[in-house]
Amino acid sequence: MALLTFLLFTGFVAFYATWKLRRDKLNTKDGYFLGGRSLTGIIIAGSMLLTNISTEHLVGMNGSSYRNGAIIIAWEVTSALALVIAALYFVPRYLKMGLTTIPEFLEKRFDGLTRTMVALLLIISFVATLLPIVLYTGALNIEAIFEISNLLNISQREGIWVTILVVGIIGAVYAIFGGLKMVAYTDTINGFGLLVAGLLVPILALLSIGDGNPLDGLATVFENSPEKFNVVSRESGIGEGARSSILPFEVLFTGLMVNQIYFWTMHQSIIQRVLGAVNLKEAQKGLLFTGLLKILVPLVIVLPGLIGFYYFGESLYDNPDTVYPLLVKKVLPLWLTGFFVAVMMGAILSTFNSALNSAATVFSLGIYKRYISKDAGEKKLVKIGKWTSALLAIFAIGIAPFVANAPDGLYQLLQQLNGIFFIPIASVIIAGFLFPKVSASGAKVGLVFGLFFYVIMYYVFKVNLHFVHIWGIEFVLNILIMRLASFLLAKDKPFEMQNAGILNLTPWRYAKPFSLFLVIVTVILYLVLGNV
Repeated sequence: MALLTFLLFTGFVAFYATWKLRRDKLNTKDGYFLGGRSLTGIIIAGSMLLTNISTEHLVGMNGSSYRNGAIIIAWEVTSALALVIAALYFVPRYLKMGLTTIPEFLEKRFDGLTRTMVALLLIISFVATLLPIVLYTGALNIEAIFEISNLLNISQREGIWVTILVVGIIGAVYAIFGGLKMVAYTDTINGFGLLVAGLLVPILALLSIGDGNPLDGLATVFENSPEKFNVVSRESGIGEGARSSILPFEVLFTGLMVNQIYFWTMHQSIIQRVLGAVNLKEAQKGLLFTGLLKILVPLVIVLPGLIGFYYFGESLYDNPDTVYPLLVKKVLPLWLTGFFVAVMMGAILSTFNSALNSAATVFSLGIYKRYISKDAGEKKLVKIGKWTSALLAIFAIGIAPFVANAPDGLYQLLQQLNGIFFIPIASVIIAGFLFPKVSASGAKVGLVFGLFFYVIMYYVFKVNLHFVHIWGIEFVLNILIMRLASFLLAKDKPFEMQNAGILNLTPWRYAKPFSLFLVIVTVILYLVLGNV
């Protein structure tokens, strides 16, 4: 029954997305890489959410909340603030310029070499961090629920290898043959399924704990460990113990928001959905709807970890990434586990496909056409994009099994590694918008400085600072270094943003009121849950 529900839901998603794409032209640049610039707000929101929420959240964040409490919620709810900034400031400018990729802006603002450097960093970050961790956490979850190793009579390690291989191949097929629109449609259905299945886990658990009353169940879980519900961490981000702390509260005011602004306004795999919007109105709707979902999503990726602590106590303290799969097996009826694993598969595929599609877009348009074949037509670029996706998928599948045994959990590992790439890129893009005197030479100096600064501070000198504080220091230093280098080195002509005239740029009439609502809800959430 579990296998049947898995196959039915997975088959339905594949059939629906293929049917919706039956008349689309996937051999053009905009058709393949941007979904024909036809995506609406609901599709954008569903796709952005599922591109972001994958098994590294379901497994990693629930494992972290089991071990460290609800302080991990900051990664989610502060995303709403970054999405407000994206909707009101960055995206109107991206769509005005008619961008296909974020590195394309860097060429317009600075020069081709800056674009190429950032493009290469993006591709490396996808292959070295995001893709392997997504595949590994997905395989861990599927192995724990379906016990693939027992079915095939092999070791658990071999079972995880097999699962990584199968999921990686399926994900690559989706990304290679369907382009962005296939990814977006499958994301929307799987996103709805993820919310339903993800909410079922804590609801069924609380019903069981509360003898049919979920509120009684929540009260029981709370009374078992009230301190775990506090969203304000008492950890120190400076001095002894700072490196091993999870998320000190003060980092919300240093590097965390820089990271969030980068991820939700500049990260290619996320913002590519918005670049494929039919107009600015739908782009803003998609971003702000995503912000609302991000405030609600801790019910799926934080609350189950707290419930897991009620069930398992400290017995899994040294292996927190097994908490969520064990909780799913404990509370879901057998026939629902198939649907749940299908949704898990969708979440894995979504993030995996999106990163592959984005990497292919960046390579084909930013590197191949610029340096290898300047006269390449649209069909050739699409073909190169498909080969790029296939090659990167093979690399990611090969690296994924070596992600195991992260000392602070998989989600924490992902964030630590992201700092190598995210902050230097963010500082260059923000400087491109806000500091007109920063030149192409200054941007390149800042990019190189930022890369080495984080690696040296965190991995070589191992300073007693939380890694998010290092992000904040790095960002400020990057801006200063870029300003200084621009003053000393060659100057550029002033940059003027041109209207490409591709899309209707009339904003959504409710964009500002909705944005204010998201900001108020985020602040209230911290005021209420910060005093638990």
